[in-house]
Amino acid sequence: MPKMRFLMIDGQGDPNNSKDFQGAIQALYSVVYGLKFARKKAGQDTFSVGALEGLWWASKGKPYAMGKRQNWLWTLMIWLPDFVSQSEVTEMARTIQAKKPNPALAKLRLDNFAEGRVVQIMHIGPYANEQPSIDKMHELAAGRGLIQTGKHHEIYLGDPRRADPAKLRTIVRHPVGPEI
Repeated sequence: MPKMRFLMIDGQGDPNNSKDFQGAIQALYSVVYGLKFARKKAGQDTFSVGALEGLWWASKGKPYAMGKRQNWLWTLMIWLPDFVSQSEVTEMARTIQAKKPNPALAKLRLDNFAEGRVVQIMHIGPYANEQPSIDKMHELAAGRGLIQTGKHHEIYLGDPRRADPAKLRTIVRHPVGPEI
């Protein structure tokens, strides 16, 4: 995967009962859509809003485990094109904060992200049932002499508030490299 730019927010804990997690989602979408429509109104280049993505891992020394959500660290992110400037992001976050305060807006950052070589799979179903899909990715990687070298990455292609959990589509991706 090539290097791409994302608007990002970092956090920790169980996403199912974290106000910070929900606030991060709201901050990301409000700024990204705000940028899109402000650029359109000004007659500037615009863009399609990408999917919400999440990176997941455990603190150093602790293995990432699907069931131990209280230990999870996360970065939520949405892709932004290179022509959107840091000053535009800062100004949009400031404008939104004045209208609808959200502490997560202060945590936004615009950053590059490059995973390099990856394995990925389309998981269909609830997020909690991803383990068999992850196991398939690891088997594929191992068969090629590769191991996971980075964070668990999810790309959300549906809205869990509206979709039947059995039909949720999530791209699950792991960066890989040669076994040492």
